[in-house]
Amino acid sequence: MADEKKFADEVMSDDELDGVAGGNCYETADDTRFLNSLNGSTDRYGAPRIYFLTGEATRESIQGAWAKVGISAKIKNNYIPSNGTSNEYHLNGQQITQEEARQHAMNVTGHYMSESDWKW
Repeated sequence: MADEKKFADEVMSDDELDGVAGGNCYETADDTRFLNSLNGSTDRYGAPRIYFLTGEATRESIQGAWAKVGISAKIKNNYIPSNGTSNEYHLNGQQITQEEARQHAMNVTGHYMSESDWKW
């Protein structure tokens, strides 16, 4: 795969997208959509707005929304992540995945949703 070239008209597979979509403005936009649908604790933002138009206050707002459900989040604002640039989620001092953070948030609020309920 390292020798393959990608062209603008090629569509990436889900596996390839997973490799670039996490830990950047797309992941953060999903955080806002999830948290907004869960308990209205943040506005809903798209990835371009997260990357181009938001600053520290928005990151702090998203981190604050996670804190309301007991998750300590470190939100990063990268467009395409490289090593070490993923958002970080911690529960009781232990790092967890974004999916684990979502599950914990649903357990805390008692509001259970599937991805189709919030990712619109």
